[in-house]
Amino acid sequence: MVSPAYTKGLEGQPNEVKLKYLADNDFAHLSGQALKDAISDYIRHKDQDLTGQMVSQGTTPRRLTDLIGSLCDLTSGSGDKGTPIVLVQGYFDNYTK
Repeated sequence: MVSPAYTKGLEGQPNEVKLKYLADNDFAHLSGQALKDAISDYIRHKDQDLTGQMVSQGTTPRRLTDLIGSLCDLTSGSGDKGTPIVLVQGYFDNYTK
């Protein structure tokens, strides 16, 4: 397991959209607060499974534990003995809130 603090709540895969794709394609005519509002509304009403849709292309479909482990490794260095504990907060925060 990636973490000694692993819980079953970390199982699964994210169902994310690529913000740049939305900004450059679906909402290219918007900017500022209007763009943020449009993307937030899109996220609130997105499909439950975005597999194969262009809006999710490039959001590597990996397990949540793998994504968090990669983040921790990039932050702290390697997984060698003596690597500090990394506290990850806000990783699951929703852009729309």
